[in-house]
Amino acid sequence: MKRAVTGLVAGAIALLALAGCASADGVAAGYGGGQGYVSGDGAYLEIPAADRGAPVEFSGPTIDGSDFGSTELAGEVAVVNFWYAGCPPCRLEAPDLADLSAELADVPFVGVNVYDTSDVARVFNDENGIAYPSILDVSTGSVQLAFAGSVAPNAVPTTLVLDREGRVAARISGLVRDPEILRSMIEKVQAEA
Repeated sequence: MKRAVTGLVAGAIALLALAGCASADGVAAGYGGGQGYVSGDGAYLEIPAADRGAPVEFSGPTIDGSDFGSTELAGEVAVVNFWYAGCPPCRLEAPDLADLSAELADVPFVGVNVYDTSDVARVFNDENGIAYPSILDVSTGSVQLAFAGSVAPNAVPTTLVLDREGRVAARISGLVRDPEILRSMIEKVQAEA
């Protein structure tokens, strides 16, 4: 019974994530042009340190077959990006995220793929120059579920900034339209005592 409930919860989370970013024609350039895409609006949220929830613990298999967990981010300000290859705004922001992660070498980035197989995710990352790890979350939805009790990834894409304790400090819901906004969020959290 517990497995059935867990499976239903994971399935519901995956469906909600997929509903956040759907494409009528699959053309990323049409994003925002009335092409039927549904995603977050790029709104961002910054959470004062005193108001942040508990640290978020998560783990899962990556596209290269290894395992990645939040323990690898311990003591670091980090970025977590929820995405999948067929999501038009995910394709638009991917090169910017790859560039920003390369520029901010002291800030770990991790992707969470909510839909694809490892082969599809790997090709996407290779095409966009993404060197940071991506967890495959389609089978269990466990990473999405881990964040649901804190500041949920309520659209795809969603980008979260975690503080040094592993708590969600900031969220961009939808396309990262300006990477400088994300950089500023990261730097504010890095500057915290």
